Amino acid sequence: MEYMGDDATTSTAIILCCQCGTQIEPNPANMCVACLRAQVDISEGIPKQAVLHFCRQCERYLQPPSCWLKAALESRELLAVCLKKVKGINKEVRLVDAGFIWTEPHSKRLKVKMTIQKEVMNGAVLQQVFIVEFVVHNQMCEDCHRVEAKDYWRACVQIRQKTTHKKTLFYLEQLMLKHGAHANSTSIKQVHDGLDFYYGAQQDARRLVDFLSSVVPCRSSFAKELISHDIHSNVYNYKISFSAEIVPVCKDNVVCVGSKLAQSLGNLGQICVVLRVTQAVHLIDPNTCQIAEVNGEKYWRNPFLSLCDPRQLVEYTVMDIEPIMDKDRKHVAGGGAVSHKHILADVYVIKNSELGTTAEQVHCRSHLGHLLQPGDTVLGFDVRNANHNNEHLEKMKSERIPDVVLVKKLYSDSTKRARRRKWKLKHIDAAHEMDTDSVNRDYNDFLEDLEEDPASRQQINIYKDEAKIAVEPEYESDNEDAPQISLMEMMEDLKISEDATGEEGAAMLE
Repeated sequence: MEYMGDDATTSTAIILCCQCGTQIEPNPANMCVACLRAQVDISEGIPKQAVLHFCRQCERYLQPPSCWLKAALESRELLAVCLKKVKGINKEVRLVDAGFIWTEPHSKRLKVKMTIQKEVMNGAVLQQVFIVEFVVHNQMCEDCHRVEAKDYWRACVQIRQKTTHKKTLFYLEQLMLKHGAHANSTSIKQVHDGLDFYYGAQQDARRLVDFLSSVVPCRSSFAKELISHDIHSNVYNYKISFSAEIVPVCKDNVVCVGSKLAQSLGNLGQICVVLRVTQAVHLIDPNTCQIAEVNGEKYWRNPFLSLCDPRQLVEYTVMDIEPIMDKDRKHVAGGGAVSHKHILADVYVIKNSELGTTAEQVHCRSHLGHLLQPGDTVLGFDVRNANHNNEHLEKMKSERIPDVVLVKKLYSDSTKRARRRKWKLKHIDAAHEMDTDSVNRDYNDFLEDLEEDPASRQQINIYKDEAKIAVEPEYESDNEDAPQISLMEMMEDLKISEDATGEEGAAMLE
């Protein structure tokens, strides 16, 4: 027996291709790759062209049979839609890789490079790369058809607030813009006490109602109307109307809550000022600086209304102010939480219309001790001389009713503040169709409230007004103390500029 050392090596066998005679390594087909590809086409039966349907209004692609998906160019979502259009991919033909090949954005062509594998002669696995071209055809989706029809709707959401001032509706508009709650509406119409949103599907309307319940205190109900009925298939066609009623109080309203509700809120004073309206109504007692929150469920069990219209507020001049120390205010506070952002003070005021006369100063307690100084102008409600009709106020003892309730500090002329304003808000198109002097005045008050209350503007998007930022500011000594919104809190506005082809389509940030 011959001994073989460790340095002995084994040579690899080489055979000839049965078709062309080229030397190759052995394989199950005994053919080279070129001959194998010439004999077998594993992409046979897979179409090399297909059609994609695209809606230009909503920029969505059709995924058969009736689903429309929003997808960006060369995205994973669009690739999934394209691959579902390719037939012939099964257990025998396995997809290994797929990706887009760049094409001109306006060519209406999408090219997908695909790599597939298939087992061919005698168990040999062949891999092949080919390109499938998709032609984009424009087709309007059913939802956009309904939007263009304008009168077609299946569900309606009626938002109402029975107040003279619409600060809560302006705040709700900004929340809807931020979260896109109105995106699927077919049309929006403005009415006297609110807005109507029309939808083509019931679930979209119900989604808006759920959104309203989560951002503002409201109650909702619905009613449906039978349009048609197929007796053979037992199918009913309804139009559904949702009604959402927002609590009828706004920021800076003076309200009188019921005695039971005040007791449940930690012995809160019955005459309060509304700080803001968010998910709940935030109240503050001007006599004690005690604060409380009333959600929608609690409000509708014990409703209360505003004692005065915002236009009934009277301008007062602060003659003297004496802050109340913390040790002296404990005996006047109830059992609830006390605001640490406000300072309780004894304020002596006189009406601006009575300045220079022999009228006496009026004493009142206010929660605005951190803002007021002698000589400032403040808006207040003259409870003593007001003609009101409120059941809760009539049951109160006269000694517990204050003469004046101070609501907010008046900084300066609204026109001057508007000129200094370097920011802006976006709007729902139908929300400002009634462009009257009253609506403009209410909206300007809402903008001033955003400047004065940082907590209110945390939930909305504020954008830079480039036209005003570029203008040199004017020096106005009497308006320097007015609060303003810093540039750090403003967002860059999204603008649509012209791309290289001359069409509007390139979105860019300034």
